[in-house]
Amino acid sequence: MFHGFNTSASALTTQRLRMDVVSSNMANAETTRATMVDGQWQPYRRKMVVTQPNESKPFVHFLNQAKTGGETSIGNGVKVTGIIGDQTPFKQVYNPEHPDADEQGYVQMPNVDPLREMIDLMSATRSYEANVTTLNASKNMLLKALEIGR
Repeated sequence: MFHGFNTSASALTTQRLRMDVVSSNMANAETTRATMVDGQWQPYRRKMVVTQPNESKPFVHFLNQAKTGGETSIGNGVKVTGIIGDQTPFKQVYNPEHPDADEQGYVQMPNVDPLREMIDLMSATRSYEANVTTLNASKNMLLKALEIGR
């Protein structure tokens, strides 16, 4: 009975984490000294959330059930498997006045693209809203079912 609530709740938690990571990326878009590597400061590296279905059975299992007309199972939501750093190269910006400039006057800047981050934020926001709508619809259906029993 509460399976739909649990599925929506896992999706809401995941989308909220995505929004938090995007906010962190945007806040550090100009940070040139984020981590120390071999005695040298490295710029902030863009972070990404990695998700996967919260299901231990492979997709082929569900496909075979559908083919044979067996009992169909529903998913168990989504889970975050990790937050990884984007391995794209840092941006090189010519600014000889910057304290982190190299001998040629170039500064390594974070690999954060504000446009990409805004798109990710919009996607996470829309997914969050869709899951809230699903959660409310499930709640209303359960309330109507309780009213029928009166």
